[in-house]
Formats: sequence, structure tokens, C-alpha cells
Amino acid sequence: MRLPVDDEIYTVNAVWLGPPGKTLPFRARYVAYGVAAAVFVLVQMVERRLGIGFGFFALAYSLLLTVGVTKLILRVVDHDRPVGAVLKGLANEVGAPRATTRVTTATIRPARVRAVPAPPGRTRPHGRHSAGAAPGDIR
Repeated sequence: MRLPVDDEIYTVNAVWLGPPGKTLPFRARYVAYGVAAAVFVLVQMVERRLGIGFGFFALAYSLLLTVGVTKLILRVVDHDRPVGAVLKGLANEVGAPRATTRVTTATIRPARVRAVPAPPGRTRPHGRHSAGAAPGDIR
């Protein structure tokens, strides 16, 4: 269960309202502008690497993609978890050492396997009989 914050200062969003009568048609926190600019530059770089030209529809789709990705990023960003901490956590998760999951296979060819007799006085595999018992004895 999450309890509401009792500090009133955190209930205020740091947004630019603009001059009186000339406000933006949307409310965005200051951090959203920086994140959106970085995401837009990355989207433009990816589009150019893919060979997508710079046109009206490419720009419109990249703006829509920028808004969507910015909203996704800012869902986890708040006053307790700033953008730097989120990026550092992402870098730690991506760069963390992982256990190797590669399966190694081996082929055993019966023609190349040699049977080596066991030295006297040792138990045979699976404990069938001990060193002092004859091979036909049952215990």
C-alpha cells in the first residue's frame, strides 16, 4: 500500500505556464523538454541510418514516436527518482554480468572409448558388490 506524500512541495509540478494568455496547449515538466530533445535526436539518427529521408511524414512520425517514448520514460521519473538515476539503473541492468546459458554439446564415439579395468579392492560403479564379495554373491 502506498501512502500519499505529506510534503506539499512535492505536489507542485515544475512546469512552464508561459506569459498570461499565451500558455502552451499542454502541460509538461521541465525535464520532459530535455528528455524529448534527446529522444528526438536519437530517433532522427536512427531514421537516417535506416535510409529514411527527411520529409513531412517522416518528421510527423518521428515527433509522434518522440512523444510516446518521452511519456514512457517519464512514467518512471519523479522527484524521488530523477532521470540520471533511471539512466544509471538502465546501464547497470544492461551491463550486469550474466550466467552463461550457452549449451555445449559433445559427441562420444563408441569406437574411441577404451575400457580400463578397475584396480582390485575398489567398489564397482553403483555399489553392486564390495571388494571382499564374489561377483555372484547377493547381500
